[in-house]
Amino acid sequence: MAQRVSLKSFLATARKALTAPPSQRPNPLTFVVGNESADLDSICSAVLYAYFRTHAPSSQSALHIPLSNLPRDDLALRAELNAIFPPSSNSVTPDDLITLSDLPSPSDLPPSATKWYLVDHNVLTGDLTKRGYDKSVVGCVDHHDDEGIIPSDAQPRVFAKCGSCMSLVLSQCQPIWDQLQSHQEIDEELARVAMAPILIDTVKLTSKDKTTDWDVNAAAYAEEKLVATLSVARSSRQRYDREKYFDHLSELKDSILHLSYRDILRKDYKKWTDGSLNLGISTVVQGFETCLAEVGDKQTFLAALKDWAKEQQLDIAAVMTVSKPGGVFTRELLVWGLGGQDAVKVARRFAEKNGGSLGLEKWNNGELDGEEGGEWRACWRQMDVGSSRKQVAPMLREVMKESARL
Repeated sequence: MAQRVSLKSFLATARKALTAPPSQRPNPLTFVVGNESADLDSICSAVLYAYFRTHAPSSQSALHIPLSNLPRDDLALRAELNAIFPPSSNSVTPDDLITLSDLPSPSDLPPSATKWYLVDHNVLTGDLTKRGYDKSVVGCVDHHDDEGIIPSDAQPRVFAKCGSCMSLVLSQCQPIWDQLQSHQEIDEELARVAMAPILIDTVKLTSKDKTTDWDVNAAAYAEEKLVATLSVARSSRQRYDREKYFDHLSELKDSILHLSYRDILRKDYKKWTDGSLNLGISTVVQGFETCLAEVGDKQTFLAALKDWAKEQQLDIAAVMTVSKPGGVFTRELLVWGLGGQDAVKVARRFAEKNGGSLGLEKWNNGELDGEEGGEWRACWRQMDVGSSRKQVAPMLREVMKESARL
């Protein structure tokens, strides 16, 4: 078993291994990576899983490098990380995280010199796929639908429905954690990392649509670690309080109105390709009305979305908002087919096929709708608030696949 170290020391060791000359680093290098949205669940799940895999019994304890699936500059868009890793602290800060910007060049790190574990997704995408690393995936822990790409002999190959992927990750890591010698500061920091995405993704374990036994059990285990540290808590660190921790995370996560539309659209973004069509979906934590009033008007928003679609080479661009105006949990959805006739057909067909089940109602008398220049765009209030991007993306992708089969 690897000697136990602090999370900060672990990340420093991982970075040193990654940046070492090829002849001086482990071969293969083993990575743990979350999905392209690089939200709290993906980033924290990768960090925790890599830490405990590295500290597993000796037969399994190769160094695992947690990779945040975003460029380093984009860390600044994730202010919520500051609630977990305070920038002014002597422990881990967001700057300690390892990002795509830290990867060696493809020639210095070929796929054959890597192994990959996926958390919070089960299909490697984006630049990592362009480098060919998808051929080196050896394990997966995910709470999304199984797309059938992960090899049947992958270890682990864990799929289960739950609010936060972290809950599955923690279930995998618990036997290792139980074997490690207790260490107050390290256990507290790791437990805070674990609790952050669980609290956000399940709304403090109160969301009936999302919270499962996986989440309840994981939270109980992590909070038990936190409670254990309270009896000898240090005065220099704020004591854990579930409500206050959630409120702090939420406040930072929802603070986006000072950003440009481009930054808002790329902050929580995923992209897929099915057939010949590219789909991108941005999740935005403020409603359209608030954004149009505080960030920029209709023309500014639509121009920014079109520019983003062009930058990402999208045929179909979608925006999903989630907000609580007047304390009412609300979802909105905009879908824009702007990549030619096939993209428009897919966008229209999606609305026809899924409008009823999603409870789609025209938003603000069609203010953001449009049909011009061979494009089609519609915006709705989504009355089925239980369906997030995790459910809507497969609906859009299924129509894209149907179109490709024609």
